[in-house]
Amino acid sequence: MRLAIAGGTGVAGRHVVDVARARSHEVVVMSRDTGVELLSGAGLARHLVGVDAVIDVSNVVTTKPDVSVLFFAGGTKSLLAAERAAGVGHHLALTIVGADAAPDGYYAGKLVQERLVSAGPIPWTILRTTQFHEYAAMVFHRGRAGAHAAPRGRVQPVAAREVAEHLVDLAEKGPVGRARDLAGPREEELADMVRAYARAIGYPGPVPAVSVPSAWGRALRSGALLPGPDALRGRQTFAEWLHALPDA
Repeated sequence: MRLAIAGGTGVAGRHVVDVARARSHEVVVMSRDTGVELLSGAGLARHLVGVDAVIDVSNVVTTKPDVSVLFFAGGTKSLLAAERAAGVGHHLALTIVGADAAPDGYYAGKLVQERLVSAGPIPWTILRTTQFHEYAAMVFHRGRAGAHAAPRGRVQPVAAREVAEHLVDLAEKGPVGRARDLAGPREEELADMVRAYARAIGYPGPVPAVSVPSAWGRALRSGALLPGPDALRGRQTFAEWLHALPDA
C-alpha cells in the first residue's frame, strides 16, 4: 500500500512511518519538513498522488481551545478536501479516549476533528487511545524557570510504538468507522509518573502534586479519561518505557 502520514515526524508519526516501512508499505511523510502545511493545504496535492490511505497523527501542543480547534478543524478540512480530489479511499484519525468527558482545552479540537472525519466524504476510521508514556515527560518539561508540578489524575498510558502498529493494522484492513479504543496495560497515577520521570533524568528538585482546576482536571482525577472494559490493551508498562529511556 501507499500510505501518507500526516504529522509523520512527530512522537507518534515517527513510529507509524517506521512500522509501515518495516511492513514494506510505500510511505509518504507529510509535515512542514517535507513541504506540507496542513492549515493552508499547501503541498498536499502532490503528496497524495496514488495514496491508498492517509493516517493523520498531526498534533499541536496547546491547552487553549481556540488554538486546538483552529488547528484540528483546519487541518482536517484541508486533508479531506485534498484526499477527495486525489481519490484516496481511507482516512484514519488518531484521537483521545474520554475526550467527550472534558470537551474544553486541547480536547475541544479533537472532538471537532472526529465530527469532521465522521461526516466527511472519505471512508474513515477513528482510533481513540489513552495518553502515551511520553505524556509524563511533556508535562514535566512544561515547567518554567526550574518550577515543575505534577497534575493529579488517573491515566492508563500506552506505548506510542504500539499505537503505531495498531494504526498500520487498521490501514491494512480498510475503513471500520470507530475502532475499538486502545489503552495501556494498567492504570497509573499521573503525578507519580511525572515524578518518576524527573528522577529518571536526574532532576534534583521538588515536583509537587497539584489538582488542575478545570473540566479536564476534574475528568482526569475522576477516572473519566480511563478506557472502558471493551478497550484493547497494550503490552509495555510505563515502568518498562521509563527503564528504556536513554536518559535514565
